[in-house]
Amino acid sequence: MIYHRGMKQILIVCLVILVVFVVKASASPKVKPVLNPLLAPWPGAYGGLPPFDQIKVSDFKPAFEVAIKEKREEIEKIAHNPAAATFQNTILALEEAGDTLERVEAMFGVWSGSVSSPEFQTIEQAVAPTLAAFKDEIIQNGDLFKRIQAVDQSPSKGQLTREQQRLIWVYKTKFILKGATLTPTQKTRVAAINQRLATLSTQFSQNELGDEESEYLLLEKTDDLAGLPKSVIESASLEAEHRKLTGKWAIANTRSSMEPFLTYSTHRDLREKAFRIWSARGDNQNAHNNNKVVTETLKLRAERSKLLGYETYAHWRLANTMAKTPDAAMKLMMQVWKPAVERAKQEVADMQAIVDVEKGNFKIKPWDYRYYAEKVRKAKYDLDLETVKPYLQLKNIQEAMFWAAGQLYGFTFVQLDHIPVFNGDVKVYKVLGPKKQLVGIWYFDPYARQGKRSGAWMDAWREQSKKQGKNIVTIVSNNSNFIQSKPGEPVLISWDDANTMFHEFGHALHGLNSNVTYESLSGTNTTHDFVEFPSQFNEHYLETPEVLKFLKDKDGHSIPAELLKKIDHAKTFNQGFATVEFLASGIVDMKLHLSKMESIDPKVFEKETLKEIGMPDEIIMRHRIPHFGHIFSNEEYAAGYYGYLWAQVLENDAFEAFTEKKGPYDKDVAKQFHDHIMSVGNTIDPEETYRNFRGRDATVDALLRQRGFPVPTAPQVK
Repeated sequence: MIYHRGMKQILIVCLVILVVFVVKASASPKVKPVLNPLLAPWPGAYGGLPPFDQIKVSDFKPAFEVAIKEKREEIEKIAHNPAAATFQNTILALEEAGDTLERVEAMFGVWSGSVSSPEFQTIEQAVAPTLAAFKDEIIQNGDLFKRIQAVDQSPSKGQLTREQQRLIWVYKTKFILKGATLTPTQKTRVAAINQRLATLSTQFSQNELGDEESEYLLLEKTDDLAGLPKSVIESASLEAEHRKLTGKWAIANTRSSMEPFLTYSTHRDLREKAFRIWSARGDNQNAHNNNKVVTETLKLRAERSKLLGYETYAHWRLANTMAKTPDAAMKLMMQVWKPAVERAKQEVADMQAIVDVEKGNFKIKPWDYRYYAEKVRKAKYDLDLETVKPYLQLKNIQEAMFWAAGQLYGFTFVQLDHIPVFNGDVKVYKVLGPKKQLVGIWYFDPYARQGKRSGAWMDAWREQSKKQGKNIVTIVSNNSNFIQSKPGEPVLISWDDANTMFHEFGHALHGLNSNVTYESLSGTNTTHDFVEFPSQFNEHYLETPEVLKFLKDKDGHSIPAELLKKIDHAKTFNQGFATVEFLASGIVDMKLHLSKMESIDPKVFEKETLKEIGMPDEIIMRHRIPHFGHIFSNEEYAAGYYGYLWAQVLENDAFEAFTEKKGPYDKDVAKQFHDHIMSVGNTIDPEETYRNFRGRDATVDALLRQRGFPVPTAPQVK
């Protein structure tokens, strides 16, 4: 009995302990598994916003693995659906597949362009080919393509809306152009090429960024600052502090820093040194040299184009554009090239005259052009752009952009606080339409920093759509590389930078105005020779009297009327230089991708091509081949840099539609522009879109007038 009684007591004690443990466990808060923030739908208001405060670089690789697996399963369900193919179960299903992957890619792009680091770059190199392989896997899915073809050939297609029919066409064309009809062997080779090209484009971008961050112009003594405006000196001082160069000054290897130095420095030897640092990006004898990357890229692009059935890469690239053929693009470029070169020669003669008067005893070189152009501007127009700069405060330019967008499209921008951002300098705004309805969210990232690529650009992190009956508003960003001022001082930018702000904001407005059903047709998802049209059109508004009134100095004084007159009189000044440096890049880009050479040496090709077209010795390409990120960091503008000129024909012709009537802010014309250009995305063929707005095709005449070039007697149709 004693034994059994002891066992009973032990069992009771154990039971009590167990009960206490269970009660405590149930009362304790449950530990939730940590979810990768890149995989979850974006939280919060406005349809959700990116959780930048939660994302870590280490999240990207596992997020891609999950997101790709998820979309792969969705694609397989569509491809092997036993039901007959319809718009709903095939095209619409494709359109709605891969939401998670879209979010991950959007954030990946932010890190790549704006907050890169060695840790991220390693992941980027691994992810790029994997992502390329997965995209090819979708394109090369034979069962999926058969279903797309079945929907396209279905008798019921005619009963669909025009936008639905356009979406079918976009998917069918995309699949065909990327190799859906190839043989299995050809598909395998194309997929291998695409993966290698993805690696090369990543390498190109990282090399360019590497030279931009590691190279700079060091100014060691006060005399080195001669001629430089106060704002440039202060920026150089801040850059030196950042690089821990005590008591010195540094000119960063970015356009926003180098161009002002080349414009104002009185030291010709330092201008040459700065010019060579800037123009040699990607072309130095170091680990960042891009020449071999370019050679291999061009070779692989040519091989793939032949596999796809096209004579050259340029023919393949332009198959689905407004230009249609390389010949049409080259014809337009050469039509403008001749008068541009003639004007540049006149500009050089004016500069050389000043050099000779000053007993310079040298011929104008590329590092002299900007410096002496300013001297000519002062002599011809009594205009010194440095007298304009105090009025070009960043905050005022931004306010003016908002005002113009309000006048044209009825937009209101309201700053949002306490929104997660990827850098503390980023500002966030909600954008309201004419009826105070939410149309989108705009992020602005204005300043240069370590890990951010140079230049300026627009991104869309979420496209506008009416997915599943919901009104999904867009999220767009504008990104610049201005140099911050000292605390308490206004940030001053150049006239060119202000123009670029209006340009990139034009892309954002294109996205914010979008009013379509399907995201693949939304906003800027249009042909690359049309997409620059709205952005370049928006540049015109910087020079309107209404916008210029917003430009005030730090004491609140507006630009004097006399200075405004001088700006207006000098509108066409230096257009020879601006046109030649741009067109040279466009022509070289096209000739690179038309070439049938087995292997291309970028340095030799660039030199010989520029000589062939009569490039003035005093000017270089705006983007030399080793740092031509537009065409080698990805394929978005490859054989497509001409698109800026194509779009300039459209935007100048379109702006004259306003000035022919009541002026730049004509409400009736603005409504037509919104209805036929800004809101329709790619739901209508761009040529038809333009005719719907203008009532005719565009002509090149307005472009020639805008640049001050001679206009032929007979209208020149593009």
